[in-house]
Amino acid sequence: MLGNEYLRREDSGGYSYRNDVEEGKYNYLIKELKDIKKTAPSLSSVPTGTGLDELFYAIEFDERSGKTVKKPLGGLPRGGVFNLVGIADTGKSVFVEQFAVYHAGNGGKVLFVTVESPAEFLYMGFRQKAVALGMEFEDIENNIVILDASRSGEFRENIYTVIKTMEIAFEKKDCDLTIIDSVTGFYEHKEILARQVVRVLFNFLKRNGQTGIFISQKRSSQQAESAEAAGGLEVAHIVDGTIIFDKKLNEIRSEHLWPSHWKCIENNPDRWMQIKRAQSGYLGYDYRGEWAYSDKGKAI
Repeated sequence: MLGNEYLRREDSGGYSYRNDVEEGKYNYLIKELKDIKKTAPSLSSVPTGTGLDELFYAIEFDERSGKTVKKPLGGLPRGGVFNLVGIADTGKSVFVEQFAVYHAGNGGKVLFVTVESPAEFLYMGFRQKAVALGMEFEDIENNIVILDASRSGEFRENIYTVIKTMEIAFEKKDCDLTIIDSVTGFYEHKEILARQVVRVLFNFLKRNGQTGIFISQKRSSQQAESAEAAGGLEVAHIVDGTIIFDKKLNEIRSEHLWPSHWKCIENNPDRWMQIKRAQSGYLGYDYRGEWAYSDKGKAI
């Protein structure tokens, strides 16, 4: 293997990794578990204002019963980076835009990286979400920073330029929530780079103490829980959790009654979304049935 070959190479004009190991260059990577306690984050939540907040829980010991019990976390785990996966028209963008507005309206700072839609088109969407949530938009405007990656293909193709630009936004606004809609746009023409791009962004958000949401677009021809090269469940092992968005349409059926009348059997064409699975490496999750969008376009 390449690593073993480097180890066998003594100093013959080339670089030897053995010297680095012997000189203790990487000793800082070795830590005792008790020493990590000082830098370990506390377990808390970032509410989304939707039914998703009921999915995550922590395990605590109840002294009265002498048993462990589930305690609802009340939101996404703070500092977690999650991948939202789904085909087009399953409400992924609706959800993250509402999440951004809800978080900003409650005093949080949001970096919203738009890869698909130009920033100007997001403005009215955010404004409408604020109306639906009954929040003052003036308060929200000051707490959301937009990074418009949709404008430049050259910018999108250099992920290191992207994260350096995101750093500037963090410094400007002291953001604590980062949303990327969609991460697929950073590798859509080079699907082989999906894992590399997602890993770079994941590690970057972790180093900067961000709670993160990546939207990952699936092809419409694939089933909701199938893996694919272009992100989706193919990168599930990298992020802290994967949430799958799916959809179903309630069909309209009618019955012809003689001689000339139609009787409506079912007339409920509202769009419904269903989170198929929420998984996390360090928290529990529950299945709570269908999680829907109201007829006002608001996640409930």
